[in-house]
Amino acid sequence: MIKRTFAFLAGISFGLVAAQKSDVGNWLMLFGNEKINPKFNIHYEVQYRNYDFIGDLNQLLLRTGIGYNLSENNNNVLLGYAYVHSHNYDANQNITQLDEHRLFQQFITKQKFGRVQLNHRYRIEERFLQPKTEVRFRYQLGVIVPFNNTSLVKNTWYASVYDEIFINAKKEAFDRNRLYAAVGYVINDKMRVEGGLMNQMLSNTDRYQFQIGFYLNDVFGLMR
Repeated sequence: MIKRTFAFLAGISFGLVAAQKSDVGNWLMLFGNEKINPKFNIHYEVQYRNYDFIGDLNQLLLRTGIGYNLSENNNNVLLGYAYVHSHNYDANQNITQLDEHRLFQQFITKQKFGRVQLNHRYRIEERFLQPKTEVRFRYQLGVIVPFNNTSLVKNTWYASVYDEIFINAKKEAFDRNRLYAAVGYVINDKMRVEGGLMNQMLSNTDRYQFQIGFYLNDVFGLMR
């Protein structure tokens, strides 16, 4: 199974290389959650986003937060902070660098219907963009469907799909929409990996992004 996983990632990587000459970007992502105790958890993530396959940085995003479980496995509230370093191209192909700091509050609730898992994520962001501050609302609906097991246990292949809309608290309300589809594999109870494609639609354009994501769960064993 491990060999299949690496073959799967190699196939995705080949697609990324082939996409270098097209209008397709590449996001490499790491997400982690660590339980402190049955109620509290720490979330962390790193996202390295490229305009091309690699070496043409679009954004580096670092995000972390402290979460609290309102009920076991189903409802979690989280307060967090994010740092985003962006490289933006102007009309003359000159790069402008931008540093953004965010505070955010989110609520995640999960539902299960047979083997189908629905995830609802509601997030409010306070974005500190020099010299202005903006507020943005986000809602994500995600669906996970295991193929060869009824839940995400070891050696499970699964499909992952989500749609997320971003709404600004200003006159030009629509910010963007992200539609994502991927295939994932559960390596063990502490790690799974996904490879997929996301379409990001902005007000005046849209763009596709290949994505490879690693998801870690209690790898540091903080809860004893």
